[in-house]
Amino acid sequence: MDTHSFHANGKQRIPGRIVSVRGNVVDLEFTETLPPIHALIHSGPEGRVLIETTVHLDEQRVRGIALNATAGLYRGEPAWTTGEPLKAPVGKALLGRMFNLFGDAIDGGPPPSGMAFRSIHQPPIELSRRVTSEAVFFTGIKAIDLLVPLERGGKAGLFGGAGVGKTVVITELIHNMVGKHKGMSIFCGIGERCREGEELHREMKAADVLPNTVMVFGQMNEPPGARFRVGHTALTMAEYFRDDLKRDVLLLIDNIFRFIQAGSELSGLLGRLPSRMGYQPTMATELAELEERIASTSQAAITSIQAVYVPADDLTDPSAVHTFSHLSASIVLSRRRASEGFYPAIDLLQSRSIMLQPRILGERHYQVAREVRRTLATYEELKDIIAMLGIEELSRQDRKTVYRARRLERFLTQPFFTTTQFTGLEGKLVDIADTLDGCERILNDEFSEHPESAVYMIGDIGEAKR
Repeated sequence: MDTHSFHANGKQRIPGRIVSVRGNVVDLEFTETLPPIHALIHSGPEGRVLIETTVHLDEQRVRGIALNATAGLYRGEPAWTTGEPLKAPVGKALLGRMFNLFGDAIDGGPPPSGMAFRSIHQPPIELSRRVTSEAVFFTGIKAIDLLVPLERGGKAGLFGGAGVGKTVVITELIHNMVGKHKGMSIFCGIGERCREGEELHREMKAADVLPNTVMVFGQMNEPPGARFRVGHTALTMAEYFRDDLKRDVLLLIDNIFRFIQAGSELSGLLGRLPSRMGYQPTMATELAELEERIASTSQAAITSIQAVYVPADDLTDPSAVHTFSHLSASIVLSRRRASEGFYPAIDLLQSRSIMLQPRILGERHYQVAREVRRTLATYEELKDIIAMLGIEELSRQDRKTVYRARRLERFLTQPFFTTTQFTGLEGKLVDIADTLDGCERILNDEFSEHPESAVYMIGDIGEAKR
């Protein structure tokens, strides 16, 4: 077979052959021209197996990562490349649809038409074009709006171990923000459950927010190469809406840890020595390549909310530490609060936001947030004494603080729209003014005569009186 006679997209094919296949890592030999790094190589039946060049081994051999299943590949099998990288589709026709890493529609609908294609490997926008706004993105979730306000055009992370409610909070944020948010929304699922993706698609359709949303998935059952690159595909689409259409983009990623984990799997297969705790030595660079593309220009912003799985609930794990450094807000979910029935299970003392400043939020919001945090911190310190000696041994002032803190903890819970079918409680969207009003009134002991349960799982504070 004369491979030179083939042309792909008007580009000449460079012929090669497979030297070895080790899981998802494939070594190939090109005797004529060495394909550049990130070039896409085709092999297998009808060129369906796609391999991305990662390392130049010598003058004639490259090592690549397979982006789909390598079953059936064998040594000596022919391969070819045009030297071009993997390209993602961009355009208005993406809206309302669900795609995989390669831009193929996976929602059962027809392939979208009139699309342009762009390399998924784009440099971040230069510093001179970047802007940082001091606008706050209010979500309608009391605990987040009060203590961890999100930055419009910033990056927020939801940190938590398995089963503490990261995906539930992200789904609720989608419900609350996509409706109010005037721009586009892109949901990127990296290595998460297929069931959640299908449920999310159905819920968005029912809520009528799908026409302004693009969904991109690289699921648990896909090879590490697909999970490692699907975030770049989603970002390429987001950059098109930001730069070409000048529209604000809300980018939701579930889960960034799975991106790091896919990189770790590939790193081992590529033969790199692991660094601390078994992670890849290139983790910081790989994460920065993805995160630094999430930025805002003077015309439009990309606001990102990312779920981050924390292995064994250990916030000092390198994957969590490296992710923290890219974020403007960190919402930490706590297993202890979840076990006590406080939902959302946000750790109100460990969560942080750079937006919590008086010049951004106003003096009143700042002072209420500080007083709430101080009250909760004092209660945390007194818990050991209460456990050993009982609450009666505390001074009158400390007892008052404990009663306030317990009511604040309960007031900052909230029924979610996305969990109505499980809890039977109707979801609540709470305005920031109502949240501040409720916290001030609890701090002023207005509800000391009411039982603690009166302020649990309600919306605004008026419901406690009713």
